[in-house]
Amino acid sequence: MSLTAISHKVGAPVSSVQGLVNGLVAAGYLDERARTYRLGVAPYFLNLLAGRGVVNRIVHEDLVELHAETDGTTVVLGVAVGSDVVYIDHCSTDPRTAYLAKRFFRRSLIRTSTGWVLLADWEQRDLWAYLETLAPEDEDRIQRFLVEQEKIREDGVAALPAAAEDMEIDGISVPVWERGRVVAAVGVVGPREVLQPRRAEIVDALRRHSGRWHSRG
Repeated sequence: MSLTAISHKVGAPVSSVQGLVNGLVAAGYLDERARTYRLGVAPYFLNLLAGRGVVNRIVHEDLVELHAETDGTTVVLGVAVGSDVVYIDHCSTDPRTAYLAKRFFRRSLIRTSTGWVLLADWEQRDLWAYLETLAPEDEDRIQRFLVEQEKIREDGVAALPAAAEDMEIDGISVPVWERGRVVAAVGVVGPREVLQPRRAEIVDALRRHSGRWHSRG
């Protein structure tokens, strides 16, 4: 719906509705695309807490299969909630990662491969508004993301974006599309020295599985 349509629907002036809508967008309850608004990711996250599905095309068994195919790597399903990535499902034999994922671990969008996949689909205005909120220590990550953004859009892969200080853990991720937009990202996460030599193999596995997810009606 447009802002004007929302205003008419609730019977309030556009000027009053604008502030409310802006807050809902910032909190992840609404998405703004091309001057229209629709439900954002946060309502899906609330559905998860209530025991209902968040991303319709992905089931836990998909993560289990990808985990097995990539020889026991940690596989995560992440969504954007506000300015963070929240891992809403996972398959892992690493107790540290499993613990964090089970607690709906939140991480900065700019610091993860799942975050880069999600950010790459954002409207330019929303992206710049988010980037302007980041701390100076993220400047290098911002510049590297902006260089890679178009390639991520074209290839559908964000691979090993970690900064020097984050090298211990890195990831390779692909988007999950529903209704013409990226609603989530699936990533293979682990030590960079483990992922780097297997980059091509992991990308191939993610793309094969991604094709199956996207073919589901």
